[in-house]
Order: sequence, then C-alpha cells, then structure tokens
Amino acid sequence: GNGIRKINSPGSEVKVLVIPANEGLKIAQETKRVIESGGVEGGRPRFILHEIKGRKENYMARQHTQKKAQQQRDDLTGEHTVGDAGQIVLACLFAATWIADTFFFQYSTFLNQYVPLGYRIPCGVVLLVLSGYLARTGLSIVFGEERKKPGVIRKSVFNAVRHPVYLSEILLYLGLLMLSISLAAGVVWVVAIGFLHYISRYEERLLLERFGDEYEQYMRDVPMWIPRLRKR
Repeated sequence: GNGIRKINSPGSEVKVLVIPANEGLKIAQETKRVIESGGVEGGRPRFILHEIKGRKENYMARQHTQKKAQQQRDDLTGEHTVGDAGQIVLACLFAATWIADTFFFQYSTFLNQYVPLGYRIPCGVVLLVLSGYLARTGLSIVFGEERKKPGVIRKSVFNAVRHPVYLSEILLYLGLLMLSISLAAGVVWVVAIGFLHYISRYEERLLLERFGDEYEQYMRDVPMWIPRLRKR
C-alpha cells in the first residue's frame, strides 16, 4: 500500500517511502509531506524510494504522447473520439458471431442451402478483394502521403466515394456473409453500417467547417457510399 514505512536497524532509523508504479507522479508530493512532517530525531532522515517499478516507462510514455500531440499533422482534420474503438468492438462482435454461427451453432445459416456455393464463393472473394484494395489504397493516401498544403483529397478511390476506407469495412463483412450467410452476423453488419454512417457524417461536418465551399463541391461531385456509373 501507499505511505511511509519505518525500518529500524542498529544505530539508525530509516524511513521508506512506498509508492506504487502507477502513482509515480505523486512522488514529489509524498516526499514533501514526509519532510514537512519532521525528520528522525537525532539526525537527518534518509528516504528510500521503494516499489516504483515502471516510473521511467510512465514518464517516457507521457513524453511520447505530448510529442505526438505537438507533431500532429496539419493535413489531417480529425475523427470521432469513439470511431476507432467502435470499429474494433463491432469487428470483434461480427467475427465472433459469424464464426460461432457458421462453424458451431448454425442457428441462422439456413439460407446457405438456397444459395448455391458456386455463386457465393466467387461473389465473396470479389468483395473481399475489393475491400482490401479500398482499405490499402485509402489508408496509404491519407496516412502515407503528407500534404504540405491541407486540402480535400480527390484522387484515386476518393474520386469514386467519399469514405472508401469505411466502405472497405462494409464490403469485408458482406464478403464474409456471402461465403456463409448468417442472419445473426447480418444484424451486426447492419449495426456496423449505421455506426460507420454516423461517424462519417461527423467527420464531414469537421471537413465542412475547415474547407467550406471546397468540400461542399466535393460532396456534390462524389457520392458518399455508392459510386456513380457516370460522372457529372
């Protein structure tokens, strides 16, 4: 626990300051409190910092976080605070539901008997490949290329849809559903679509605030999810 321990040894008394690793920031305050409470009678107190493993790591982590914040790229506008966490949770939920329903329980996979495997496999593979292409291309453009002058990204997959990375997630889930039609996993897929649409709208409001008319024109020219066969 926290606090001060006294250790008696021949001819001296030692005060031990016990501070756990996750309270490294309180070391100075605790030490000051001990000093102000008075020393050892008959001599100067000696303080031993004990059980503070991880103090250096915590400090370095805080320094890294501060440095990262200072070096935040100006060409990236931002995203929803729960966007990443929500996507991870939904991805895990979908995977667990799809795997459990497909390979173990098979409670809601009865539609597989009505859709031939010869049709489901090619469609599923095409969707998975397209998903991988959108994700890889979109992420490399956004995070792999630093733009000196911030602006609306229009090239490559961003000239087809406004949110190609989020669309890749939707197609990934749909591709797996084509390989094995699970209605339970399909419900999670619908929820994921709603969540991705929500955070996409949030990010678009940020982009409108930053780029104004330029992004409004981009929204008129490029659809949100479904590419146009004929450009305006």
